[in-house]
Amino acid sequence: MSETAPSRDRLPLAERKVEDLPGHWLLAHLGKRVLRPGGRALTEQLLDDAHLTDADVLEIAPGLGKTATSILERNPRSYVGVEADADAVSLTQQVVGSRGRVVTADADSTGLDDASVDAAIGEAMLTMQSERHKADIIAEAFRVLRPGGRYAIHELALNPDTLSDDQKTEIRKSLARSIKVNARPLTEAEWRTVLTDAGFEIETVRFAPMALLQPRRVIADEGVGRTLRFVANVIRQPAARKRVLGMRKTFTTYRDNLAAIEVIARKPADR
Repeated sequence: MSETAPSRDRLPLAERKVEDLPGHWLLAHLGKRVLRPGGRALTEQLLDDAHLTDADVLEIAPGLGKTATSILERNPRSYVGVEADADAVSLTQQVVGSRGRVVTADADSTGLDDASVDAAIGEAMLTMQSERHKADIIAEAFRVLRPGGRYAIHELALNPDTLSDDQKTEIRKSLARSIKVNARPLTEAEWRTVLTDAGFEIETVRFAPMALLQPRRVIADEGVGRTLRFVANVIRQPAARKRVLGMRKTFTTYRDNLAAIEVIARKPADR
C-alpha cells in the first residue's frame, strides 16, 4: 500500500517547484537576501530602537539569517533564533556560528522559559498568520519577555486606517495569489490593537515605503553586484520571472495602500 503523497506546502523547500514557493523563498532562490517590506534601512532602525546591546535577544523566524548578522553586530549578551523550517534553521546557524544558537520550534511555542529574554525581534512573519495565530505568537513573545522587555516587529501595513473591509479583503486576496502565502497585513490601528490586547504598551511606530521590488530599493538593499546577479537569475528562469513580475505588479497596483511598519512594544514593568 503506497504512502499518501505529502502536501506541497510541507515539502522541503529544495523539493518545491518555483511555481509553488512562497514569495520570500522564491526571491531568496533567485539570490535576494533582504526580504523585509521596509528594506535594510527599516530593519536597522528597528534594531537600534530595540536597544539590543548587552541584552538577551530572541529572534522569531530568522529565515536566511540576514537580520541575525545585524543583531550580533550590536553585541547582545546572548542570541537565540526560533525557526520552524529546518532549512532556515541550518542557514541561520551557519550565520550565527558559536555566537548564539538556533532551535527548531514554532513561533507560538518557542520552548523558552518564562521571562527569559530582554528583546524579541520578529520581521515579516506576523503578516502571514491568521488573526488567531497572530494573537498566539504575540502572547508567546509576551510570556518569554522579562518585565520591561521590548517586542520589536517589522511588518506590512495597510493604509489608511479608514479602508473598508471590502478593500482590505481585495488587497489581501491579491497578495495571497501573488506571493503564495495567505498574507493578512493590518492597518496601523489594528497592529496597535493586537499588541495592546496582549498586554503590551506601544513605544514607537515608524513607517517606510513598501518598495521591495523597486530597482532603487533593491540596489540599496543588495548592492550593485548582487542586484545584477538577481536580475540575471530572474531573466534566465521564465517561471520565476513570471512570478516576480506578478508580485511586482501587485505591489505597484496597491502602492498607495501598502507600507512597511515598525512597532516597538514594551512589556509593562509590573507584569
